Amino acid sequence: MLTRRSRTLALCALPVLALFGAAAFAPLPFTLAQPGTTANVLGDDDGTPVISIQGTPTRPTKGQLRMTTIVATAPTADVGLGDVIDSWFRTDRAVMPRDSVYPSGGSEKEIEKHNLDDMAKSQDSAVDAALHYLGKKPGSVDVTLHLADVGGPSAGLFFALGIVDKLDGDGSGGDLTGGRTIAGTGTIEADGEVGAVGGVSLKTQAARRDGASVFLVPKAECKEAKSELPKGLRLIPVTTLKGAVDSLRALDHGGKIPGC
Repeated sequence: MLTRRSRTLALCALPVLALFGAAAFAPLPFTLAQPGTTANVLGDDDGTPVISIQGTPTRPTKGQLRMTTIVATAPTADVGLGDVIDSWFRTDRAVMPRDSVYPSGGSEKEIEKHNLDDMAKSQDSAVDAALHYLGKKPGSVDVTLHLADVGGPSAGLFFALGIVDKLDGDGSGGDLTGGRTIAGTGTIEADGEVGAVGGVSLKTQAARRDGASVFLVPKAECKEAKSELPKGLRLIPVTTLKGAVDSLRALDHGGKIPGC
């Protein structure tokens, strides 16, 4: 037999249980993400060079500069409580607020266009940053960047590094990569400033899976990058294009290399 207090507690629990029951079936404002593909910006994409340069001599390159991506559920996908709980306890999955991955208030086509526009702006900034670093005026050479099915600005740093490697290498006749597979991520401004991106801990997993031994990460995201760092992958924090180039040179020439 229930006492009055027990009945009160039981009645109070019913709305709570109902809320949990509803949450289990209701879509939540989250996106689920996992490691995506990587692409060598020094190579080809479907038979087309990722970086094409006309109007000035280029140099053959060895090694790889691999930009990294994440794969996320579609902006219109229904993500339930069960999906969130399952992903929360997996190191190869991440639960992210939907509006941190996709701009709010747009249709799926509008969001896709927004991401492609971001990629185009990022490519322009990467070209400007690389040419500025090399002491060349914007427009002095013709640089074309091609990478299909990738949106957003997070490949900016690696586009810039690829241009530097094709034009100047390490500055002393060698490759900027030192023959290694270097991966990483980061936005870039025309002045060479490197900015933070999302999904870094997932991108490190994609990088190691595809053979990278070094990962360049925006300095502000060192903590996240370290949280699920795969064995055998070295983190190098960067804040500028110059700093990234200096660190890669130091790998081969015994200079000081920053760490997270």
